[in-house]
Amino acid sequence: FYRHDELTALLFAYAEARPNLVSVRSIGKSYEGRDIWVVVVTNLASGMDIDKPAMWIDGNIHAAELTASTTCLYYLHHLLGLHGGSSAEAAQVNRLLDTRTLYIVPRLNPDGAELALADRPRHIRSSTRPYPYTEEPVDGLTMEDIDGDGRILTMRIPDPHGGYKKHAGDPRLMVPREPGEQGGEYYRLIPEGFVKNHDGLTVKVNADREGLDLNRNFPGEWRQEFQQLGAGPYPTSEPEVRAMVEFITQHPNIGAAISYHTHSGVILRPCGTRSDKDMTPEDLWLFQQFSALGEKHSGYPAISIYEDFRYHPKDVITGTQDWVYEHLGALFWVVELWSPKKEAGIADGKWIDWYRQHPVEDDLKLLKWSDEQCSGQAHVAWTPFQHPQLGAVEIGGWDKMNYWRNPPPALREREAARFPAWMTQIAMSLPQLELIRTEVRALGPDMWRVAPVVHLVPAANLHRAQLW
Repeated sequence: FYRHDELTALLFAYAEARPNLVSVRSIGKSYEGRDIWVVVVTNLASGMDIDKPAMWIDGNIHAAELTASTTCLYYLHHLLGLHGGSSAEAAQVNRLLDTRTLYIVPRLNPDGAELALADRPRHIRSSTRPYPYTEEPVDGLTMEDIDGDGRILTMRIPDPHGGYKKHAGDPRLMVPREPGEQGGEYYRLIPEGFVKNHDGLTVKVNADREGLDLNRNFPGEWRQEFQQLGAGPYPTSEPEVRAMVEFITQHPNIGAAISYHTHSGVILRPCGTRSDKDMTPEDLWLFQQFSALGEKHSGYPAISIYEDFRYHPKDVITGTQDWVYEHLGALFWVVELWSPKKEAGIADGKWIDWYRQHPVEDDLKLLKWSDEQCSGQAHVAWTPFQHPQLGAVEIGGWDKMNYWRNPPPALREREAARFPAWMTQIAMSLPQLELIRTEVRALGPDMWRVAPVVHLVPAANLHRAQLW
């Protein structure tokens, strides 16, 4: 994973090496003043970027979802590596860059990613701007790396009133205490971090001071904080979101978009706020057609956000997809990269509910996966530590940053490599007008009749949708 300066140098190196295909522009500044880079990829010999049908691709709007940046960069490298070649795949890329434009933003949220990649990281949701309050918490625990190992894990503390106990078959695994259970060895589990003004008894875990969720700040179906946490004071209040919104609205040639996130190993399609039966049927059919292609190319299932990916059955999730599809009429998908559950052999299809409740056998499968495939590092052994406020604790448990939110290093390329063919197929399906012929007839002095004949390429199926 690249720090911001490294990412900047890499992007400009691509532009310097292939100036006929790549240019790098800043679409705006982040809250802390970092440039948000867009990589414009098209063959300038065949026309300007704005004159061709275009696709928007972004990643890393959420701070710790760094594999999203990797996937964007992988596609860029894939395109440049094939362009100019003679293989069938290279010929497809040649046609793509001759006739289409790709706008790739590998890191929409550079501040949050920089914090996640720090030597002593913090893992927040999105922007580093304090929200909704600017004050530091007076007391309580703030999650951070306290032992300096570059990870934020879990602290295990013996407590007769604790809500957890060791699993009988594998004491590394902590499982919930049964309701009414007494007489055992119990523990409190709290995030790794320091405690301000500890009273010797209670440990209140503070919410992140940086409470924004940039993906809730878009104009589509925006709702206030009491209805949707992290939405910001008003739509596009955050510079990262405003930069994206302004760029896309200033580039009406963009007809499709994909936003990369982690984790779940699933492709998400609209709508976020309406059921499939309430969608325009022609739009639904088109989304289903292209989503099926995504399944074929990537191996990820494709599902509706509203039907299958809501955090709560009585709530809806809004974000980029609602704005791009509902406001602009463009195709849009969210891809949640990487599934540790799938790696461990858990295939229950419960994308959200699993995190609320699942059988302990699933945890044992994940622990086995950590031991056999991750050298025991996905689940870190409990290690004694003398905490400055809490005294003797143990630090360990799941390394969510490096094995849950993101795949381990050996598997990152595999995940990124699932998507180039699908992205290329979507981009090549964007409608393009082709001039077949032009008839000019004189009607009188200084009066002419001009009759152009145009053809929509590709024509198949796109006329059925109401998007355009």
